[in-house]
Amino acid sequence: MRAVVQRVTHASVTIDGQLHSEIQKGFLVLLGIHKQDTREQAEALCKKIAGLRVFEDENGRMNLSLDQVGGEILLVSQFTLYGDCSHGYRPSFMEAARPDTAVPLYELCGAILRGTLGADKIKTGVFGADMAVDLTNDGPVTIIMDTDTL
Repeated sequence: MRAVVQRVTHASVTIDGQLHSEIQKGFLVLLGIHKQDTREQAEALCKKIAGLRVFEDENGRMNLSLDQVGGEILLVSQFTLYGDCSHGYRPSFMEAARPDTAVPLYELCGAILRGTLGADKIKTGVFGADMAVDLTNDGPVTIIMDTDTL
């Protein structure tokens, strides 16, 4: 699994011109699922995201977690994180999981994060939908995580 975690002051997902999900302070998480990803990898990645300490403390140091600042997560599926551009100019997405594998793992990640941070703190996009994602990156702080290197 790959995740692009962006610290935001606001993020939202709009589908067909209608606001679907919105958060204020927290993380926009773009989640890519590999065709060989497992439940254990989902658990490890979600644990790392939930505990990531990238919010400033009273001394201005990135030392506080999402839970400590009362932040939220907007979780958005992003199969293009497994785009392979090594041959030519058109990316191949052969390494991205097919929906029958990806949907359950995406939903599992949402459930794990809800169980860790609280159901009211986790919002999602819609798997496979054409979404307009809007965000205000705070910092900017952007962290790339991959379960191959956790």
